[in-house]
Amino acid sequence: MGKKNKTISFRVSEEAFQALRDIAEERDISLSAVFRDYVDQLVAHEGKVRVVPENEVRETDAEEFPPRVEVPKSFVREHERLELEAQHLRDQLQEHKEYITRLQKRVEEGDTVEEVVQLEDLDEEFGSEQEPDRYQIG
Repeated sequence: MGKKNKTISFRVSEEAFQALRDIAEERDISLSAVFRDYVDQLVAHEGKVRVVPENEVRETDAEEFPPRVEVPKSFVREHERLELEAQHLRDQLQEHKEYITRLQKRVEEGDTVEEVVQLEDLDEEFGSEQEPDRYQIG
């Protein structure tokens, strides 16, 4: 049985909501990430988490506030590469969708199908004067 994420909802005052939104913008993360971080900390410390203003944090409580994590450059590069690849695939998908749309419009409008040239017909046209392993395209 796989692990499934659960959703928690609750109501807060408008002032508290705005304060949380400001925290999220300051950290450059989503509002949901603020809650996930808090819940993760709460679970990790068995419910013994206390929110303290930054100016009241003692040096013994934390080396640096807010805590920071260093990420290897290789991880960042791989992430950027995957983002570029994902964007490229999205672009290709969009091009294919546009191509399919154009083809569907042509079929609906009743455009005639382009002439199809059979390779056998080309062989008869040129006769047996060419070598059997040699083909001319164009």
